[in-house]
Amino acid sequence: MTHTLHRMGSVESLREDYVVLVMPSKDINHEVSGPKLRRFLEMALKAGAIKIGDARLGNQYHQGGIDKLLKNVEDRAVVHAVFKDRASLIKILRDLKEADLGIAVVFSGLFEKVHELCEDVGTGPHTVNMSAESFGRVDLLPEPRILEITTMCGHHMVSPYLVKHLIKEVKRGRITSEDASVEMAKQCTCNFFNVERGIKLIEAYSESK
Repeated sequence: MTHTLHRMGSVESLREDYVVLVMPSKDINHEVSGPKLRRFLEMALKAGAIKIGDARLGNQYHQGGIDKLLKNVEDRAVVHAVFKDRASLIKILRDLKEADLGIAVVFSGLFEKVHELCEDVGTGPHTVNMSAESFGRVDLLPEPRILEITTMCGHHMVSPYLVKHLIKEVKRGRITSEDASVEMAKQCTCNFFNVERGIKLIEAYSESK
């Protein structure tokens, strides 16, 4: 899975943005994976995840809260959790290693940090994917500060036009930066969108204009 790899921004900003994705193997445990996927989400929340999501049914906003999301996890789902700090990442990686759920775990973030954290818990990657950046008519892309926000949705379902509109509303004092970030996150059905990072990016953009 590579759709969590294309997040843009400064190293400082991306140090607070990591995604852990869990999915069952189609050949081994595809049809009996629901309880294991639910357990991962519960472990992630306990470890300090700031967001969780389910690619089949949507994020916690679509399902009316975390409790309903957990209750509705199905077999064959692909579930995710977003983390922002080292302590939480170390805990979830250690917990996953100990639990040995028998399902694939994809961990994405700054390349050096991901490897460092894996080494700290005594594990390593099975496969490595890296973003090749954007090429071609990049002049047609939104400005970099907007892309820092929209690329937090791996399927690019957060429209740059919505981002610009909500930032204007923040500047006018009609909504808070938190409400704006949550509204953006609602568009990301897989729930890769890091709301806390979004708040910081919205505020930084608003103050620069």
